[in-house]
Amino acid sequence: MAEQVPSRCPRCSSALSVSELRCPECDLTMTGDFARCRFCELPPEQLRFLEVFIRCRGVIRQMEKALGVSYPTVRSRIDDLLRALRFDERPPAAQTIRDILTQLDRNEISAEQAVNRLRETRGRRP
Repeated sequence: MAEQVPSRCPRCSSALSVSELRCPECDLTMTGDFARCRFCELPPEQLRFLEVFIRCRGVIRQMEKALGVSYPTVRSRIDDLLRALRFDERPPAAQTIRDILTQLDRNEISAEQAVNRLRETRGRRP
């Protein structure tokens, strides 16, 4: 069985990059700067948690039982996973508003579109 591809340098802990791919059938080798998938970057414990999440179909009550932890712990681990996968990143509201106003000033969007986008932005502030 093949080993898991490491995502961190064993010497300095920096993120490793993928620079070569090889086909085991025909021995074709490609070199370049290839992006790694987000899931490949996860530490083993977060991958195991994600597997439990999928097996439980995201039902937190089932996850509590499977993991032997409380609801707040499951929620906290889900939040950690979202951060690790960079799924919770949103542009700061001030930057978004500035972008909308710039688009309006350049006539790239209508006043009505700008108002709608500004309302959406206001609704997602912390």
